[in-house]
Amino acid sequence: MQAEGVPVPPESGRRAWLRKVLITSDKVVEGCAIGMLLAMVLIVFVQVITRKLFSFVFFWSEEVTLLCLTWFSFMGIAIGFREGLHLAMDMVSGFLPKRVDRILDKIINLTTFAFGVYLLIWGWEFAQLMSESTLAATKLPNSVQYLVVPITGVLTCIYSALQLAGVDTRRYQHIEEEITRDAA
Repeated sequence: MQAEGVPVPPESGRRAWLRKVLITSDKVVEGCAIGMLLAMVLIVFVQVITRKLFSFVFFWSEEVTLLCLTWFSFMGIAIGFREGLHLAMDMVSGFLPKRVDRILDKIINLTTFAFGVYLLIWGWEFAQLMSESTLAATKLPNSVQYLVVPITGVLTCIYSALQLAGVDTRRYQHIEEEITRDAA
């Protein structure tokens, strides 16, 4: 996947279709994450205003805020893996030979993939387990809160597999380059 605004060489039909599907999926995930963040901010804002001015709070506001926070956080984990924002020791890798650095990158990607599998398997099982109960205010199945965990697992597996295959999954690397250039 390429950063927006950066020229992409022509590709074969199937590869171009796959790239389009992945970019569209990324945009949907980002849109959902931003939507959850926006909803959370708006609900908390309304909750504070209604509490201070009218001594009234919507009964569902705290529960929905927590749902939005959970979904936003887990989607952010997947986006962070896609952008390579995980904890890294760049200072140490700068002193290592390129070959060792590439091997370490592969190990990190394999570990990330394993973490994605863990989130997928155990997240799905936990979401199923929680489907028997309901949330107190909204009466939604409790699994709604945990369904994002296996989704994050799938996304993490996809991003790490693409990175293992040598695909640069970062979509916003040009922003980092602009910041570095402007700082110099």
